[in-house]
Amino acid sequence: MIPRMTRIAARQPKEARILRPSAWIFLALVASLSCPAAMAETLSGTVSYRERMALPPGAQVEVRLLDVSRADAPAALIAETLVDAEGQPPIPFALTYDPALLAEGHRYAVRARILRGDQVLFRSTTVHPVFTEGAERTVEISLERAAAAVPPDLAGSWLAEDIGRAGVIDRLRTVLVIAADGAVSGSGGCNRITGRATISGETVAFGPIASTDMLCPPAVMDQETKFLALLGQVRSWRADPERKKLLLLDADGTAIMTFARD
Repeated sequence: MIPRMTRIAARQPKEARILRPSAWIFLALVASLSCPAAMAETLSGTVSYRERMALPPGAQVEVRLLDVSRADAPAALIAETLVDAEGQPPIPFALTYDPALLAEGHRYAVRARILRGDQVLFRSTTVHPVFTEGAERTVEISLERAAAAVPPDLAGSWLAEDIGRAGVIDRLRTVLVIAADGAVSGSGGCNRITGRATISGETVAFGPIASTDMLCPPAVMDQETKFLALLGQVRSWRADPERKKLLLLDADGTAIMTFARD
């Protein structure tokens, strides 16, 4: 009787350590659910640009974390995020990444763009390193305006024929010049203007627009003020190449200014 009791006692600790199959399945499930969340880390920051202008509807901010260690090869993508560009800059972002993808001794950086569909409106042109000694986990990314690809039917010099459906003053030249790179110049009838146009397909937004500060007769100043105010309301354009006309439309699709090739 004693030997048999001894064998049973000796087996009890071993059997106590054995988990049922259902217990192993439960632990594996818990591990699979908890590990990714525990491993993921977040890199946060802001994206801004110098121009004092509102972004067109539908614009988004793309931020990418890249391995830039090799000078002889394209940067390797580690993580990316795409957020709606709401409100005025700086625009905040939070980029989630897996730290297991980072290798000791490698160099990492973030790059950002502001997009509207397939069109690049702004992009980062300088390196923004991260994870280096002394680098902050909050990154401030400054963007530069991307060169606009202006359609031929929109580019060129245009003479105003109608402003706000009120006609124009005879022999007063209100001119809008749109260069191939999106630069805007011309005259409101009294003062010279300069600025930028952001173009995507049939949508266009003007601004910021700067002007000289000359004084002209009240009627001239009134027409120029309306012209500049309506430029800020423009959201799309429509050209008539045969008649050499350009219509600028507001958010409702209403033509608020009409131009002819100058």
